[in-house]
Amino acid sequence: MLRVLAVDDEKPLLEELLYLLRSDSRVLSAEGASDATEALRRITRALESGPEGADGIDVVFLDIHMAGLTGLDIAKLLAGFARPPLIVFVTAHEGFAVQAFDLKAVDYVLKPVRPERLAEAVRRACAQLGRSAVQPPEPAEAAGTPRTGAPVGPPGAAGLPGPSVPPQRRPAPELTVADRTADQIAVELGGVTRFVAIADIAYVEAQGDYARLHTDEGSHLVRIPLSTLEERWAARGFVRIHRRHLVALGRIDELRLDAGTTSVRVGSAELQVSRRHARQLRDLLMRQATG
Repeated sequence: MLRVLAVDDEKPLLEELLYLLRSDSRVLSAEGASDATEALRRITRALESGPEGADGIDVVFLDIHMAGLTGLDIAKLLAGFARPPLIVFVTAHEGFAVQAFDLKAVDYVLKPVRPERLAEAVRRACAQLGRSAVQPPEPAEAAGTPRTGAPVGPPGAAGLPGPSVPPQRRPAPELTVADRTADQIAVELGGVTRFVAIADIAYVEAQGDYARLHTDEGSHLVRIPLSTLEERWAARGFVRIHRRHLVALGRIDELRLDAGTTSVRVGSAELQVSRRHARQLRDLLMRQATG
C-alpha cells in the first residue's frame, strides 16, 4: 500500500485530490501540502526517515504551477537524492509533459482529475514499486464505519474503481457539479454538497477547465468551463466581458473608461473588459439604465 503526499496551492483542488486518493484502497495514507515550502519540509522528513521509516513517502502527487517553486523545481531537487519518492504530476497544463517525463515522472494527470485516471496513476506507482496494483475488495463493514483513513460520505467525483463507499451512493459519472434546480448550482467538495443560489453570484472567473464563482460571502470552485456557464446563464443576465470573466449585469456598480481601457467595478473587485466585449457591454448597460 502507498503512502502519498499531495501538493497543490489551491485548497479546493487539494482537498478533492486527497479525497479521491483516500478513497483508493491501495493508498495507506494521504497527506496534503498547500505550497512548495510545506511540501519540501515534509519530503525532507521522509528522506531522513528513509523509505521504510515511519515518515516515509512513496509517491508525491505534485501540481506544477505554484507560487514560489514550481512542481518541476521540486522534482529536480528530488532527482538529486539516491532514493526519492516517485512523482506523479497533476496539472491543468499539457505543455510540460516532456519535461515531466524527462524527470522520470511515473505519470502526468491532467485536471480536472477524473477518478478513473487517478486510479490508473496509482496503479502505475504500485507497479513501479513492485506492489499489488489491484484494488482488493473492501471487507464487510458495519453501517457508518468506514475503512481506516477513508473519507466518510459520498465522494466528490465518481468512477473510481473499488471505492470504500457503497456504489449506490456514487454521484453521476460525468459531472461532480450539476444544477439542483433552475435557481441553484451544486458545488461538491470532499463529499459535501453545498447549493449556491445563482442570484447570489456576482461574477465568475475562469481557472483552466474550472470556474470560480464569486459571491458576497466568498468563492466556490466548480468543475465546469466558463463557456458552459456563459451559455447556461445568458438568459439570467450574465455577460462575458473578458476571456476570464463572466459578470452578472445587475451586479455591475461602475463602468470605467480610462486611456482607452474599460473596466467594471463589481463590489470590491475591479475587472478588465476586453476590447471585443466593451461596446456590447456599454450597450447592455445603457439599455438597462433606460429601462
